[in-house]
Amino acid sequence: MLSSSKRRDEIIKILQESDAAISAAKLADTLNVSRQCIVTDIALLRAMEHDINATPRGYVLTKNQETKSGIRFKVACMHSADALLEELYAIVDNGGIVLDVIVEHPVYGQIISRLDITSRYDADDFAVKLQEKNGTLLCNLTDGVHLHTIACNDELTAARIKKVLENAKILLT
Repeated sequence: MLSSSKRRDEIIKILQESDAAISAAKLADTLNVSRQCIVTDIALLRAMEHDINATPRGYVLTKNQETKSGIRFKVACMHSADALLEELYAIVDNGGIVLDVIVEHPVYGQIISRLDITSRYDADDFAVKLQEKNGTLLCNLTDGVHLHTIACNDELTAARIKKVLENAKILLT
């Protein structure tokens, strides 16, 4: 069994070598500890200034995600919960990755949640998890208004994504 510090080093190594998010359960299985032990280790690693983000599919190191796509941009959107998949499909079907969702809460200020949605499969998985867990969209806190940070290969792809969102009456202009 690894010591706590060696286990945390191993978590960082696993996350650095991964191209995808890794769940706490998978890390726990790999390192032969409980899921709660991994959650605690992640909290301690974050406190030590490791930039680890939680996504709906697991943990990622931010620097791993930053090297994957050519450009990043933000879009302001507004839609009802019924249009969630329309919005996500519009982005991923046109070459984008939905990195996060951002809302401006009147009490808490800016709330950012990492998403890393790269495909229809990811979008569907996110929607199913919301339903199964009785979750609510962050944009419900702000009458549907929210931002997304999107990554894509180039400006032409970014323009196409914005146009599709505008045509769907989701993009705020």
